[in-house]
Parts: sequence; structure tokens; C-alpha cells
Amino acid sequence: MLARMPDHLTVNEIYLSVQGESTFAGLPCVLIRLTGCNLRCSYCDTAYAFRQGRRRTLEDIRAEVRRLAAPYRAVRRPVSIPLVELTGGEPLLQPGSLPLLEALCDDGYTVLLETSGALDIAPVDPRVRRVMDIKCPSSGESAQNRWENLTHLRATDEVKFVIGTEQDYRWAREVVFERRLDEMCPILFSWVSPVEPRQRDPSLKSIPPGQNPISRRALAERVIADALPVRFQVQLHKVIWPADQRGV
Repeated sequence: MLARMPDHLTVNEIYLSVQGESTFAGLPCVLIRLTGCNLRCSYCDTAYAFRQGRRRTLEDIRAEVRRLAAPYRAVRRPVSIPLVELTGGEPLLQPGSLPLLEALCDDGYTVLLETSGALDIAPVDPRVRRVMDIKCPSSGESAQNRWENLTHLRATDEVKFVIGTEQDYRWAREVVFERRLDEMCPILFSWVSPVEPRQRDPSLKSIPPGQNPISRRALAERVIADALPVRFQVQLHKVIWPADQRGV
């Protein structure tokens, strides 16, 4: 374990579901949602994780993951199934996330980290598959992109653009080409699912003026027409369950 790292984390929820996004979409996944986030993206649908949560030891978290994963091991599945994902909020805000990620890799899982891209990803265990956002203009947080993180990306990582407007699409397209992201790792273009009114926290940023919404169909058609080297995706869990349902 990493020296002098905290042995606890503030956890919002832990549950077993299907992975809703990334190149692993559709696979069984234990999701560990940590509390706290330093951003307030306009489309955030997990604002309840900004503050809600309870303190848990790393061993307690690992035990809960083992419990949820037990049915897969009982039928002699590889220990890498189910996946385990650390998400938030922003997991890297809590120093204890680093030893937890390391320990989950030691336990034999395929481990994913969902991160905003606003914090340094370099200290993360190299076995972890990092799914890193690049914040588009309509998020209200594009100034927080930590571009230095691009130098740390590996072929096993993924970069995600959450796209809600025509302006987001054009901006993301330019970033993909100018930064040659397709030579680094898989690229995800994720359509912004509408946020239910009761999900919208008053602390979220407003969409900047001059932004024109883009539909799910229009985004997919633009990706095809422009021959972009990206994977179009929707949030699978929102197709299956209500958009505001927790624990899925």
C-alpha cells in the first residue's frame, strides 16, 4: 500500500449494476461512488454526491465489493468480472482513493476510475483504466481542464467529452484533431441526457449564453458525417431505468 495514505474514504453509495458508459458499457460492474466534487457542471445528475456520504475504511469498502462480486466468483467467472469502478463526485479529491484503487487491482478486478480531468491523474496505479473527462463549453467548467493530463494517458485509458450543444460538438471535434487524441486512447462522445428538475442542484453552473442544444440523433449523425474516430455513447443505465433513480 502507498505509504502514509488515509485508510478511510467518505462514500456516497456502493452497488452492483451494469456499466452504463465507456467501452465497457453493458458489463456487470460494482460502482463505488465517493462524496465530494470541486466542479459544478451544468448537466450534473449526481449532485446528491456533493455532500451526502459516510466515512468507511478501505477494508470495509473492499469487503462490500467482495460481497457484491461473490455470485460471479461462485460460478467460476474470472475474478476480473464484475468490473469495479470508482466514481463520484470526484474520486481524486480524497487521497484515500489512491490506495483503494491499488488494493482493488491487487484483488484481481478490472478497475475503472471515472474522473473529471481537473485533477492530476499521474499518481493513479498504472493498472487502473482511467476514464477522463475533457469538459466542453456548455458544462460551464471547461476552464478547469488540466491539459497536462494528456501526457499521462495510456492506450488502456479513455477520454470522454460530454456534449450537449452544437458549440460543444465543434469544440470537441477540434480538440480531437488538434491534440491527436485518437493516437492516445479511445475517445467517447457522450450525449447529455436531460436532467430531471429534482436532480438539478442550485449550485450547478448555468449553461453559457449562445449555446444551441444538440439532439442525441443529431450528435450521432454529425459524428458519422465528419468521420470522427470516436465512440458515440448514451448513458445506458438511463435507457434502462428512470433518469433520476439511484443505485443503478
